Amino acid sequence: MQVAGIIAEYNPLHGGHLYQIARTKALWEPGCAVICAMSGNFTQRGDFALVRKHVRAEAAVRSGADLVVELPLPWAVSSAEQFADGGVQVLAGTGLVTHLSFGSECGDARALQRAAKVLLTPEFSAALKEELTAGDSFPAARQRVARRFLSPENAALLSDPNNLLGVEYCKALLHRKLPVTPVTVQRTGMAHHGVEGADGPFSAGAIREALRQGNDDLALREMAPAMAELYQREKIAGRAPVFTENCRQAMLYRLRCMTEEDFARLDSGKEGLYHRLYDASRTAASPEKILAAAKTKRYAYTRLSRMMLWAYLGLQPEDFLAKVPYLRVLAANETGRALLAQMRTTASVPVLTKPADVRKLSAQAQHLFALEARATDLYALAYPDIAAACGGLEWREGPVIR
Repeated sequence: MQVAGIIAEYNPLHGGHLYQIARTKALWEPGCAVICAMSGNFTQRGDFALVRKHVRAEAAVRSGADLVVELPLPWAVSSAEQFADGGVQVLAGTGLVTHLSFGSECGDARALQRAAKVLLTPEFSAALKEELTAGDSFPAARQRVARRFLSPENAALLSDPNNLLGVEYCKALLHRKLPVTPVTVQRTGMAHHGVEGADGPFSAGAIREALRQGNDDLALREMAPAMAELYQREKIAGRAPVFTENCRQAMLYRLRCMTEEDFARLDSGKEGLYHRLYDASRTAASPEKILAAAKTKRYAYTRLSRMMLWAYLGLQPEDFLAKVPYLRVLAANETGRALLAQMRTTASVPVLTKPADVRKLSAQAQHLFALEARATDLYALAYPDIAAACGGLEWREGPVIR
């Protein structure tokens, strides 16, 4: 059986995701298995996931995926480059995935690979480093350099969010010399962060915004059926919807306890960005106002959001390991259980199906799991019903088996 991998957040799972899973499974006859590397309780844009990770993983295996493995926290809440690299490591670590499937605006995997090869060259890196000294934002500087090294058509690929993420996937595969072939499914309908009123199915961002505005009926219609059912279950239990703003006071408390030196350790670019966040945290009365005060043309909102989330979760640059140290299983169906049986001999890193098994692993692996456990406890503080925010769940909850 062929095995394809998908890197996703499913925040929440919707019709576009169902389409991608179905198209991926139809790549081969009589079909193929799908393994997903999925973000946990926090997302790449520096946000809280709408619903906790085991619920989103269950929705995925009820919607066509066969096995869902967690993308560990540091990679899940990092730049597109690091997010892609972590997802690729997770999928390759199974020893089973031969193809990586992802959505794109262009639908042309070869074009994305050509762009990726150029972006990995020393010449491109040197030119980008020089361009960044002009003080512009990273995306704007990269776009200008891309126009010097790529054809106009290929340079334009970097202006679309899913194309750009596809390029990062291709870069990660090339950089790590992995025998995994990229394939892409062309996106249809609303843009990646589209809002209500655009053509086609709602994006995940539009669904979250509908819920934020109290339009549950509309949001539920746009979710995948399994996701809608599980979301309603979580809402009744007081565990959904989860929004960053639910945790305003806890985040503000954490930020105001930090010194300027604490913020400086999170400024990986060493550009002085931490000054803006530190000053804003002393005067602004909410995370939203902190970000608004700190944002400039050079610093993207998502970069600031991630930095603030790292501060809230207590993450440090040294928590970013050179290699993903284990595979944490979140959900599986019958086919997924068969894949897990194969992974006993094919996986290149330990596979965790019981949380307690992490205690048998390396000190680095145990430290990473402890970070996940703490982050889950901090995520629960954003539940609508604080009475549902019991701690220690990460050590007690095993994978959902369908």
